[in-house]
Amino acid sequence: MYFKFTFCPIILLLWASLSFAQNVNVVIHGAASIAKTDANFVCVTLDWWPAEKCDYNQCPWGKAGILNLDLRYGALMNAIKAFNPLRIKVGGCLSMERWDQLNRFFNHTGVKLTFGLNALFGRNESQTEKGLWIGDWQPQNTRDFMQYTISKGYKVDSYEFGNQLSGSGMGAKVDAKQYGKDVIVLKNLVKELYAHPETQPKVLGPGGFYEEKWFNTFLEVSGQGIVDGLTHHIYNLGPGDDPNMMNKILDPSYLNQVSQTYKGVSDVVNKFRPQLGAWVSESGGALNGGSKDVSRTFADGFWYLDQMGMASTYDQKVFCRQALIGGNYGLLNATTFVPNLDYYGALLWHRLMGSTVLAVTKESDPNLRVYAHCAKKKPGVSLIFINLSKDRSFNITLSNAKPGDAGKPNYEFTDSEDIPAMDPKLVDASTPISIAAQSIAYVTIRDFEAPACV
Repeated sequence: MYFKFTFCPIILLLWASLSFAQNVNVVIHGAASIAKTDANFVCVTLDWWPAEKCDYNQCPWGKAGILNLDLRYGALMNAIKAFNPLRIKVGGCLSMERWDQLNRFFNHTGVKLTFGLNALFGRNESQTEKGLWIGDWQPQNTRDFMQYTISKGYKVDSYEFGNQLSGSGMGAKVDAKQYGKDVIVLKNLVKELYAHPETQPKVLGPGGFYEEKWFNTFLEVSGQGIVDGLTHHIYNLGPGDDPNMMNKILDPSYLNQVSQTYKGVSDVVNKFRPQLGAWVSESGGALNGGSKDVSRTFADGFWYLDQMGMASTYDQKVFCRQALIGGNYGLLNATTFVPNLDYYGALLWHRLMGSTVLAVTKESDPNLRVYAHCAKKKPGVSLIFINLSKDRSFNITLSNAKPGDAGKPNYEFTDSEDIPAMDPKLVDASTPISIAAQSIAYVTIRDFEAPACV
């Protein structure tokens, strides 16, 4: 009897190098799930930064900010439509004319929208503590915006309250008790204006960096049933000009450090039980536009896909990549809209990895990262293998599974600016799954019997 698997290597080798193979046994624990993600786990952001936004003596945004982005390009539309649907988080100050244009674009491309609200309206900066903003949030601007949005019939899946104001903040911060009081005001406003529960957008927050005491106080003050989803940001690679960026990305012990953040957020969620759980509502890896030498390259996928795998095991429901386009970390080229390899990695995740997360155990080499989910919308399980080693390949044997059919998808952008189907070519195989040095591969096993996936 043969188990059939679909083998989707994103790329086999970064460069030609001598490597030796290690045999590894991987066990998929399919009896029960360890976590559940949202059906639209993969998410991207559209940010407002202007062309003049510069960091590290470079200005990588061009006209890719949401205020200037040309929405008419077929390549941009097709990149979004390929997800069917793609969850997008939008933030920034918009004119109603631009909001109209964006909603026509979102309706055409089938976007599932989260909108970020300004949580500083009505506040003033403290005269005694730098960066602290004090006073009550004033909701009139948000009320006007929501009323206009409702009158036009625009669909908003969720509203996120504020951006990077939690804890020590990023240039500005708000006290946790004050933030908790203000999010109650927002929730009541949403209930008032969206009368029907089935069309009522969810309320997310705080949309900032995790600090245990701040997050706990925020949810204690807001109380049950107010914050639907607890959102936080991850930039665990540090400043975008760090000359050690590549070393960080390929260091399994460094990548593992962020698990403490995921665990902390998960613990807060288990304590307060927000309906939608925890979301990573922004993560670009490297701060301030990303790294010009790394963020747009294949190497970034070792960080990005590992983060999505790790986040899912800690029951994070959504993972939003900063950004779809713009900066150095955009998934699309800011002028040609041609996708980079992280885009295809995200698209394969969206198409192959279902919501049910399974535990995986393997022999101890930390350079091999393995994450397993029930397959999406079809029988079986899907896995992603990430090999960080520069000189070692791995021959994988899956417990209770015999290798079967393997294939490689097409990644070329077509002349019509369509995203390729990436259908695998199935071939018979009787050897273990081979994961080359410094490579990433998706594998789907249709015949793998996992009770958690039934």
